[in-house]
Amino acid sequence: MRYDAMRMGSSQPRAFPSPLIVQSDKTILVEVDNPGFEAARDAIARFAELVKSPEHVHIYRITNLSLWNAAAAGMTAGEIIATLESFSRYEVPGNVIRDIEDYISRYGRLKLEKQDGALVLRSEDEILLKEVTMNKTVRRYLTGEQIDECTVVVKPGARGYIKKALTDIGFPAEDLVGYVEGEFFPLHLRSTTRSGLPFSLRRYQQEAIDAFYAGGSAAGGSGVVVLPCGAGKTVVGIGVMEKLETNTLIITTSTVASRQWRDELLDKTDLEEEDIGEYSGEKKEIKPITLATYQILTYRPRGAVEGDNDSFPHFTLFNERNWGLIIYDEVHLLPAPVFRVTAELQAKRRLGLTATLVREDGREKDVFALIGPKRYDAPWKELERQGWIAEAICNEIRVGMDDELRLRYALAPERNKYRIAAENPRKLDITRAIVEHHRARGDRILIIGTYIEQLKQVAELINAPLLTGKTSNRARMQLYDDFRAGKVDTIVVSKVANFAVNLPDANVAIQISGTFGSRQEEAQRLGRILRPKNNGSPAFFYSLVSKETKDQDFGAKRQLFLTEQGYRYVITDTFDGAIYG
Repeated sequence: MRYDAMRMGSSQPRAFPSPLIVQSDKTILVEVDNPGFEAARDAIARFAELVKSPEHVHIYRITNLSLWNAAAAGMTAGEIIATLESFSRYEVPGNVIRDIEDYISRYGRLKLEKQDGALVLRSEDEILLKEVTMNKTVRRYLTGEQIDECTVVVKPGARGYIKKALTDIGFPAEDLVGYVEGEFFPLHLRSTTRSGLPFSLRRYQQEAIDAFYAGGSAAGGSGVVVLPCGAGKTVVGIGVMEKLETNTLIITTSTVASRQWRDELLDKTDLEEEDIGEYSGEKKEIKPITLATYQILTYRPRGAVEGDNDSFPHFTLFNERNWGLIIYDEVHLLPAPVFRVTAELQAKRRLGLTATLVREDGREKDVFALIGPKRYDAPWKELERQGWIAEAICNEIRVGMDDELRLRYALAPERNKYRIAAENPRKLDITRAIVEHHRARGDRILIIGTYIEQLKQVAELINAPLLTGKTSNRARMQLYDDFRAGKVDTIVVSKVANFAVNLPDANVAIQISGTFGSRQEEAQRLGRILRPKNNGSPAFFYSLVSKETKDQDFGAKRQLFLTEQGYRYVITDTFDGAIYG
């Protein structure tokens, strides 16, 4: 089969090998150097997940979840198959076609609706309805009342739980129940920020808002927007708030993150200080727009019963006002207790924001069932090419160990090996060399690590301030302000920098130790330096690992998500400033 250049808008049709190869294991190979690459990539990204993207051939996979996300966005099996056939170099395997037809057909054959004030599960397929209602877990959320052969009654308050149960058994329900509007609260975006800069939504931000809102229909109003760090996820959230004009609860990863949301809201909307409340360990304000943290919501007094929502005293916040929208910032970090309470909040519109839907606990299906399907996803490298995020140069430096440390590592129990390698003292000299090189260039540097003693040594070595979880919020904010003002050019920071550190001028990150093989963490740490720079300079990301150890092995795992996004790591055994400009 051939790919016709006319599909790309060329005035002269010409034939060349098609860019896709669809394999029977439901993986798709995409040839990067093919003229049809971009058109093919954009077409399949709607129903396939990127697995990895090295230089010449990108690999996608069609999964049950990727097909259900496509179905939720309105795609049909016929459209997906036609897309594959139009771009595929060879015939699309028959088993792939059958699986697409099967799994796409599963989404929406069961529907949650309202009937005479009751929550019901309905299906035109009577046998399917009988089958799922015989499932032990599903049956737990039914009243036992059957209205007719196609309709059974769901227990009040079980809307989220039954959605999760149906997704788990492979028949996700389409939720058409709709949402409460919440208490009205007007909010408008400004055309000029309070700091005096012109402001408008970027095209992809508007597309993300529209995809979530879906014209205000019951088919929209819940789901996840996936954008790289630095691409303006907060602005998307604010844009959704303007669409809905309702009381909104925003849940973030930290008090610092909440205050950065507050700053953005005040800078880019007509909200006033008194409209925004902070619900944290320090304050308990409840206003039309309220910012809370996962940490305060999941606080549980000593002696509380595991798995009991009543043991989380701050869960009452979800009922303190008539919220019309709940925003889950960094939704890929959603704690299990918040999943549980979210299952009971299905009448509220729910927006998840994240740079990656990768969850190290494998609960992506729970995000799909309880927050909603993926509504919008923008590839990192595509936004980089458009200039919305900075170009990133990623480096892995494999550091040797002294013989004494190598022996200690060799004799250590398995559980201790990683930390021994991660705290390799030789990393200190290389860190200093990188810092001296980039300070001479006038760059702004973040040094990020996991182990506090190691970070203290680095901070002393390069004469830089240290920020850890014990640093007060006031001191953190002052340090960030000093960094933005140019009074400080380097900050040494622990894992608290993984999320929501808004330092637009930072363009160098040095990772001296990580959290085992966390792909989330690697993406978030790179994201700290991806905001575009005024001078157009690239971002430099260095990951220091101890050679031939678990530190190197975990480093490779951490990099997986970024290599899937198209980033390439330059691997060396030492630092040579000439290589990096």
